[in-house]
Amino acid sequence: MNPATATRSTTRRRSRAQSPAPEPKVVRCAVYCRKSTNEGLDSDFSSLDNQREACEAFIASQRSEGWVLVKERFEDGGFSGGNIERPALQRLLTEIQAGEIDCVVVYKIDRLSRSLLDFTRLLELFEEKGVSFVSITQQLNTSTSTGRLMLNVLISFAQFEREIISERTSDKMCAARRKGKWMGGPPILGYDRDPASKRILVNATEAEMVREIFDLYLRYQSTLKVVAELNRRGWRTKSWTMKDGTRREGTRWDKARLIRHLTYVTYTGRVLHKGEIYEGEHEGIVDQATFDRVQAMIESNSKACNPAIRNKHGALLVGLFRCAKCGAAMAHTYTNKKGKLYRYYACNTRQKQGWEACDTGGLAAADVEAFVIKQIRQIGQDPQLLDQVFAEAQRQQAECVPRLQAEYNELLRQRQEAAKKVKRLVALIANADEPRASFNEELTASEERATALDQRLADLKLEIAVAESQTIDADHLRETLSQFDPLWDVLHPTERVQLVHQVVEAVRYNADDDTLSVTLRGNATEERIDWPF
Repeated sequence: MNPATATRSTTRRRSRAQSPAPEPKVVRCAVYCRKSTNEGLDSDFSSLDNQREACEAFIASQRSEGWVLVKERFEDGGFSGGNIERPALQRLLTEIQAGEIDCVVVYKIDRLSRSLLDFTRLLELFEEKGVSFVSITQQLNTSTSTGRLMLNVLISFAQFEREIISERTSDKMCAARRKGKWMGGPPILGYDRDPASKRILVNATEAEMVREIFDLYLRYQSTLKVVAELNRRGWRTKSWTMKDGTRREGTRWDKARLIRHLTYVTYTGRVLHKGEIYEGEHEGIVDQATFDRVQAMIESNSKACNPAIRNKHGALLVGLFRCAKCGAAMAHTYTNKKGKLYRYYACNTRQKQGWEACDTGGLAAADVEAFVIKQIRQIGQDPQLLDQVFAEAQRQQAECVPRLQAEYNELLRQRQEAAKKVKRLVALIANADEPRASFNEELTASEERATALDQRLADLKLEIAVAESQTIDADHLRETLSQFDPLWDVLHPTERVQLVHQVVEAVRYNADDDTLSVTLRGNATEERIDWPF
C-alpha cells in the first residue's frame, strides 16, 4: 500500500473514532395515573403516588434514549376505567392533539382504559400523532408490532374482567335483594343502619312518627294539609351521619318528600328491586292494610288532580302572576263544587309547603283577570302608550327565544354531566368488592338531580315552542286594543292568552297591604290598586 494512502486511511479512522456520537432525539414523556375510588387519596402516599413514582423511575432509566418527563401531572382519582370521561385524561388528549407529548407512560394498561373500544380509539389517536404507549409493569411498547399485538390481547382480558365483575356484582345484589337484604344507601325515616350486621334496625321514636304520618294522610286525605301539620310540629326528614363523619341534617317537609315516604315499601318489612317485591330481613313499622289504603288514596288523588290539558280553562295570567312576598308563581288552579267550577290563583310556595312557608291566600281568578283586562282596555285610548307597548312586546319576543334557548343549552350540558356522573358511580359500585354506602348515597342524589333537570328541560322545550309560535302584528294589535270589547268577545281563549302576554309584563299580589300591581310592556311604572276592588 502506498504510504501516503495508508496515512490518509489511518487519519480518517482516527477522526471517526474521535467525533462525538449524535445526540438522541428528545422524547417528551407524560405519566398517566388512575384510581377507581376516592378512598385513601388524602393519605400521605396513595396509589396514585406509587404509580407515578414507578413511572418516573422508568423514564429516568431511559434518559440515555432521550426520554424526559413533562412537568404537568395527569392523575384521575375516583374515576372508572370503563369510559374516557375523566378530566386528567381529557387534558392529556388535548396536549397530544397539540403535539406536546411523544410518549404516554402508565403503570398498567388498565390504568389508561378497561374498555377495548375506548382503548382502540386512544391507540388510533396515539398512532396518528406519532405518540408511543408504554406500560412499565408489562413491558409493552406500541412502537413495535409485537407490543401492539400483546397490548390488544391484554386489554381484551381487562375488559372481560371488568364485565365479569360488573355482572357478578349485579347478580350478587339481585340475589341479596331476593333474600330481603338491605343493600346500602341513606337510611330512611324510621330506621337506623347497623354497621356491624349491615342491616337496618327500627328506630322506635322515628317509627312512631312514620305511623303518625300515615294516619294523618288517611285523616286529612290531602298532602298539603299533612305537610303543613308536620312543619307546624317541627318534624323533619331523616338525619344521619355518613361513614366519613359528615352529618346530613333533615329538612322541612314538602309534597314530593311526603309522597316519597308514603310509598316506601320498606315500611311494610319488604324490599323493592326492579319492580319486584320481596320479604325483607328488617322489621316492618306500618301494617299492610294501612299501607294499601294509603296507596289507593294517593292513586285516586293523583288521577283527580292530573291536568290532562295544559291551561284548558284559558287562564290569562299563567306565567305572569307572582306572589310579592316570596317571589313564587301564583299558579292557576280550580275546583268543582256541586257541579260549579271555581278558578283561582294560589301561591306555589304555600301549595307545596303549607301556609307557614307563605301566608299569601288564593285569589279569585275571574276578579284578577277582569282587573288586568281593564288595564289593557285603557291602552287603546292612548296611542303613545300603545306604540310603547308594541315596541316593548317586539323587543321582549326577540329576546325571549334566545334567552330560553341559552338556558336550555346550559341545562342540557348539566344533564349530560349528571348522566356521566351516574354512569361513573354505577361503574364504581360494579368494580367494588363490597358496594359502599357512600357510593349509593351519591348515586341516589345524582339520579334525583338528573330527574329534576329532565323535568325543567321538558318545560323549557314547551316554552320555546310557544314563544316561537307567537307573532306580533302591529295593525292587529292596534285594532284589537282600539276596539277591544267587540273583538275580545270573539277571540279564541288561546288568542286571548297570547294578547295578554304581549301586553302585560308582570302582575304581582302583595298580601301584606292587600294590593295588586300590573306592569305593562313598555311602561316602567306599575299600576297599583287596593284589593278587593
